[in-house]
Amino acid sequence: MKREPAWVSAIRLAFLEGRVTVDSVIKEANLRDGRERTVRDVLETLCRRNLLSAVEETDDTYVPGPTLLESDRFDLDFDKASDGGAHRWHSAV
Repeated sequence: MKREPAWVSAIRLAFLEGRVTVDSVIKEANLRDGRERTVRDVLETLCRRNLLSAVEETDDTYVPGPTLLESDRFDLDFDKASDGGAHRWHSAV
C-alpha cells in the first residue's frame, strides 16, 4: 500500500474539499489505524503556521488558512523557469 505524509494529504484536502479532519487525512494518506494522535499533531502544526484554520465549534476540523488562501498559483513568474521545468504547468491551468 502506498502511503504519503499526513501534511500532504491535509493540504490536498484543504484545497479540494475545503475541510480537513483527522479521519479524512488518515483515509486520504492511507495511514494505518492508531495514527490519530500523530495526524492531530500535524494538523495543529499546520494551524500554527497559518496553513489551516481551526473551526471553532469542533476540535478536529480545519479549513484552509490564510497562507493557503493567499497563495496564488495563477500569478507566478515563469520567465526564469528552465525549458524542461515548471513553466509548462502554466499551459495546464
